[in-house]
Amino acid sequence: MAVEWVRLKLDLDAFDDARFEPGLRRCRKTGIEFTTMAAVGDTAEHRRALYDLNRTCSADIPQRGEFYTFEEYVTQRIETPAYDPRGVVLALDGGSWIGMATTSIQPEGHAFSEMTGLLAGHRGRGISLAMKLLAIGFARSQGARWLRTFHHPDNAAAIGMNRRLGFVNDEPRAATT
Repeated sequence: MAVEWVRLKLDLDAFDDARFEPGLRRCRKTGIEFTTMAAVGDTAEHRRALYDLNRTCSADIPQRGEFYTFEEYVTQRIETPAYDPRGVVLALDGGSWIGMATTSIQPEGHAFSEMTGLLAGHRGRGISLAMKLLAIGFARSQGARWLRTFHHPDNAAAIGMNRRLGFVNDEPRAATT
């Protein structure tokens, strides 16, 4: 049986990030640093580190299946017109990459939350929410009106975080030709 993915969207014009700022400040006070792929350098070495982090975090996605090879990942997720290293938020703990939130700007003009992931030992501290807030800031800076995403229906933690931010159901959109 086919899975009915949960499709969500956030109205970036109406989003009030001020109510989440205290949590972002608390997160930074714990020593977690936030940066972007653009700031650390979009190098071959960093692309490999991003791939490794994404692969590890994706293992928790229900029915994820086999993850891309590195070559597939680069071709399908990085070497595309929608990829922008400024849209890859990284969370660092003592210099180690522990989380990532990748957002792309689609040709239709909306932003798409590709993946928000955090290593298991760092969960429950507001880091994913902080990364998502920074991703929202990126999407806004690029003029996007909507931030879209989708999740497996069993991924309750991700769906819950997005709903807390104000994401609402999004109808499937017809493919453009």
